[in-house]
Amino acid sequence: MSDDYQLSFPAIRGIQAGREYYVAMCPVNVAVDIIKVCDEEVEMPDEMKAQRTLNKSRIPAIADYIVENPDSYAFSSLTVSIDSNVRFTAFGEDGMQRKLGILEVPYGVTYLINDGQHRRAALELALKEKPELKHETISLVLYVDQGLKRSQQLFADLNRYVVRPTPSISILFDHRDPMARLMMDVVGKVEVFKDLTEKSKTTISNRSRKLFTLSILYQSTCDLLKKKKGSNATGKDIEVAVKFWNEVCSNINDWQLAARREVATSELRKDTIHAHGITLRALGRLGASLLPLPEKDWKSKLKGLKKVDWSRFNTEVWTGRATTSTGKISKTHSNIILTSNYLKNIINLPLTPEEEVIESEFTTRK
Repeated sequence: MSDDYQLSFPAIRGIQAGREYYVAMCPVNVAVDIIKVCDEEVEMPDEMKAQRTLNKSRIPAIADYIVENPDSYAFSSLTVSIDSNVRFTAFGEDGMQRKLGILEVPYGVTYLINDGQHRRAALELALKEKPELKHETISLVLYVDQGLKRSQQLFADLNRYVVRPTPSISILFDHRDPMARLMMDVVGKVEVFKDLTEKSKTTISNRSRKLFTLSILYQSTCDLLKKKKGSNATGKDIEVAVKFWNEVCSNINDWQLAARREVATSELRKDTIHAHGITLRALGRLGASLLPLPEKDWKSKLKGLKKVDWSRFNTEVWTGRATTSTGKISKTHSNIILTSNYLKNIINLPLTPEEEVIESEFTTRK
């Protein structure tokens, strides 16, 4: 290793699989400058790459996250391999001092990114809009490269057990999305939802006593209020959503029984339509059409839900509308609309032109 033209990083030295590796602090602009990513425009056989091809459509959203949250954004480390020997100078010879020090890397070596290429590209984009980010740092996990095969294996190993958080837990933990916070308020104020909502999983097991998932309630409430993820939410929105869902719950007797533990939620999931997300989404759409009416009028109309036969065995109503010919729940957009159409007919609410078209096509097929 030459003594000329070194990049020096404050670093920690560790051991994995019998090999030394380092965690170094690096200024953001330096990280962007020295680490290159896999460019889809560069012709290269797939077997010669150490990373997946960069998906450029993902980058603006990540960059916006950094720029819009300068006081609270958080970025995990970038993992890279370097094709050169390095010099680590420890701060001392005893205890922790042997693990802390300065890592010197020859200038001009190749930094091959194993994990975090989209984050690195987003930092590059964010720097153009917010140059002061260059004064901040990002941690680099540095492996001394042992060739392309080792880099490819690092990528495979780092991504082998990665599991994306479920939509429900993302909503639960998201304090930036006003609609996520609204939904948590609604769940806490609607008595039936309070104890029957699964807040961390997207699916409900047969042994669970939960009846709704947080992610479905979130989507349904967005439908109800005609809002999208990240939309502003007011106190009035919360009040309206709580009133609507409380009224719906009061007119679906099985939900009341489940809340009082007088019926098993597993039985409801097996035997009824209303225990599935398609009905929640349909009710959200229904509510969006009802809310322009005076409150006493839409509450009165919702009493018509008591007349609905929610049984999955009511095949004359639900087959093709909410279930397949084999009785499986269907969750497509058109099925949500068809289920909402049926509920609208029950409570004497007119269909929109789009709903009429879908209803007509369904009737023709039937």
